[in-house]
Amino acid sequence: MTKSNKKFAVGLDYGTNSVRALIVDVENGDEIATVVDSYPSGDAGVLLDPKQPLLARQNPDDYINGFYRSVSGVVRQALDVKDAEFHPDNVVGIGVDTTGSTPIPVDRNGIALGLLPQFKNEPDAQSWLWKDHTAFAEAAEITEKASHYQVKYLSQCGERYSSEWFWSKILHCKRVNPKVFEAAYSWVELADFIPALMIGNTNPDTLPRSICAAGHKAMFHTQWGGLPSVEFLGSLDPDLVRLREHFNNETKTSDQAAGQLCEQVAAKVGLPPGIPVTVGLFDCHAGAVGAGIKPGTLVKIIGTSTCDVMIHPLSEPLATIPGLCGIVPGSVMSGMYGIEAGQSGVGDIFNWFVKNLTPESFTKTTDIHNALACEAEKLTPGESGLLVLDWHCGNRTILVDQLLTGLILGMTVHTTAPEIYRALIEATAFGALTIINRLEEYGIKVNEVINCGGIAEKSPLTMQIYADVCNKPMKISRSPQTCALGAAILGTVAGGYYKNVETAQQKMTGVKEKIYVPNSHAVAVYQRIYKLYHDLHDSFGRNENPQSLYHVMKELIDIRENVRK
Repeated sequence: MTKSNKKFAVGLDYGTNSVRALIVDVENGDEIATVVDSYPSGDAGVLLDPKQPLLARQNPDDYINGFYRSVSGVVRQALDVKDAEFHPDNVVGIGVDTTGSTPIPVDRNGIALGLLPQFKNEPDAQSWLWKDHTAFAEAAEITEKASHYQVKYLSQCGERYSSEWFWSKILHCKRVNPKVFEAAYSWVELADFIPALMIGNTNPDTLPRSICAAGHKAMFHTQWGGLPSVEFLGSLDPDLVRLREHFNNETKTSDQAAGQLCEQVAAKVGLPPGIPVTVGLFDCHAGAVGAGIKPGTLVKIIGTSTCDVMIHPLSEPLATIPGLCGIVPGSVMSGMYGIEAGQSGVGDIFNWFVKNLTPESFTKTTDIHNALACEAEKLTPGESGLLVLDWHCGNRTILVDQLLTGLILGMTVHTTAPEIYRALIEATAFGALTIINRLEEYGIKVNEVINCGGIAEKSPLTMQIYADVCNKPMKISRSPQTCALGAAILGTVAGGYYKNVETAQQKMTGVKEKIYVPNSHAVAVYQRIYKLYHDLHDSFGRNENPQSLYHVMKELIDIRENVRK
């Protein structure tokens, strides 16, 4: 094989159902090869319990074997691409992103408890997936205690702790399964677990911890010297103090190297040892990097759920923003605050409808989503008379309440499946607008919106509805693998090829030519419907100043009749 001078980076993207490996040309972001490895365990990779609908776990073995299969596969594929000039020796860095908060209980050597024979069939010993909400009571308890504590540990994560996050899940494990809790020497986020495996340092005391994971999910902040104090964690449960002692307090940004690809791992995937491996970060933050985020740009990663990410210079003042998933220095890019928000369910809501409530006439097609969307696209805004609350998976932002549930209002005996499908999309758009309004209310101006993920790529109807509801043009990231691309970009910086993320982004990112522009007539109708959504949002989601909802049904009918005329 003739070796060229072209350089490449590898991006690893651990999603909810699979891991994706991507190899890109560092000069232009061209995607040379990609391999997706689906997790074999459970239901599409998720371990469920019909008796506990809030439970969602994953088999750590799926992550490890998925790593070896996807990386070795993408290297072989790249070698076979004609004219790519790929050579393993020319890989400058490897970046890693994952779901989160997805903490894993591990033993003294950093081995996931779920891999040990005595815990193989124990759900509580597996990875606690981001969408596991069993710890809702513990999250409420943490919120309550933190609200009265002298150090305001929740000031940088929206004033409320979530059942999706690190400490609430660990505390819940202690209460429901003390045996697993006692066996765990430490807990490690998936975003830290994979880089630790790659560099051969799985020691919980010394493995690199990501500021992205620690800051957004574990109440870590330099304002109070890292993790919450011994006193605060001890007030929740004295045994949490032990876990704090086995958490490396020196977190790093993800443009830094966690270490180098170790020989044992390198030999199995066909890469040379010594390649710099980044500190991990969450998929949405990597997607923001891959979409070309900059101050004033909101990046929406739209999938099973939605993550919204913005950045803000550390040199400029920034208010604390209630209801967000965190404001963390360096969680996306060095020198910038990383601002995270999001919705607990988007694609999951659409899939729920398709899987459980779609009429037989639509199930005969190979793409039910597309069939419903084609019919829904024929409807005009407000024509159905429907209004939905998009809380089928709870509310992540701004109410931070996983016990909230979905609602469909305005149905009659004439309501059709495409009408409901469109209303579900509109509801998630209303939820997206609620987040934008909260950001702008606290001084974070949203100048542009860049979307990425499967729904942004495949659903023009969704993107047009988002443009009309939010009254902002919707751009689409150029890369269909935006999260993996962002991880690869961080790999180029950690590997020393580019001096910073901004320089790498200029070379490797972009948006598609197609931009979804708001339709003025649709905007006007949706502004009227959004007021009703907001009334439902506050009446069902807040415990203060309840108002009468008598007007909602009547106004929906009025809107429906005006539109139909």
